[in-house]
Amino acid sequence: MLLKTSSFTLFSSLLIALLLPSLISSQTCQKSCGKVLIKYPFGTGPGCGDPRFQPYITCNQQQLTFTTHTGCYPITSIDYNNQVIYISDPTISTCSCTQPSKGFGLDWDAPFSFHDDTIFALLDCSTTSSPIYKAGGSGNNLTFPMCDSQGSSICSLLYSCEAVSRLSLPISTCCVYTPVDLGPSFEMDLQKLQCTSYSALYGYNSQETNPEGWKYGIAIKYKFNFDNDYPGLCASCEKSNGVCGYDSGPYKSFVCNCPGGFNTTNDCFYGQSWSSGSRLKAGTLAVLSFIWFSLLDFM
Repeated sequence: MLLKTSSFTLFSSLLIALLLPSLISSQTCQKSCGKVLIKYPFGTGPGCGDPRFQPYITCNQQQLTFTTHTGCYPITSIDYNNQVIYISDPTISTCSCTQPSKGFGLDWDAPFSFHDDTIFALLDCSTTSSPIYKAGGSGNNLTFPMCDSQGSSICSLLYSCEAVSRLSLPISTCCVYTPVDLGPSFEMDLQKLQCTSYSALYGYNSQETNPEGWKYGIAIKYKFNFDNDYPGLCASCEKSNGVCGYDSGPYKSFVCNCPGGFNTTNDCFYGQSWSSGSRLKAGTLAVLSFIWFSLLDFM
């Protein structure tokens, strides 16, 4: 009797160990976060998407967020065809509001870079101590080695906004980066640049002369890998209604998270899930059958 009890306990323990990963994975990867569609290389939590992107793109309380060393920023949309993320910064100055900011930066080792459409306008910059200005000629003549010479029109339009005009400063204290040139660290430290605020936009919305209609925010590019090739395993997984992810092992190997709540190393080759929200793979069933019949022979 004791032998049978021990055998049953052993079988139960093995059954739980084999079932547990399936039960956990059924709650792991989602296909959306709030109103934003989630596809590779992004994910809604650990084990989802590409592990290189997971520390920077997170879903918390149905809000998709982009995180860098300068702060956390809401993601407004993702253009998967062109591989562009659009984020907003609550400290951006627009026609509606001008406010102080510490700036914005990307982590140097993160798989992101600024999109060429992104335009930064640094506002309220000191003409005497800011490194963006360089004395030249005589009198009050200044050159702007770190500013785009074509940015004067953008500055003029921004200063036509009531919120920006309240700064009561000359337009010459506005400096525009376009295309973005923040150096190898992608860092815009407004305190170091001696500017109190900044504006950022990635499009004019067919209203080039109306800054109230501009698309304010920051456009950021990403790449899948060095060659920027979409992984074939992930494409097959998504075609089978799965979500691309990775395991918790040291090598972060690819897994396909399926609607039934189980992970595979290729795609979701099963039909509808059990009503309980979990299923076993065929290999797992075979292992369980082998263990059970072995125990029966042993008893």
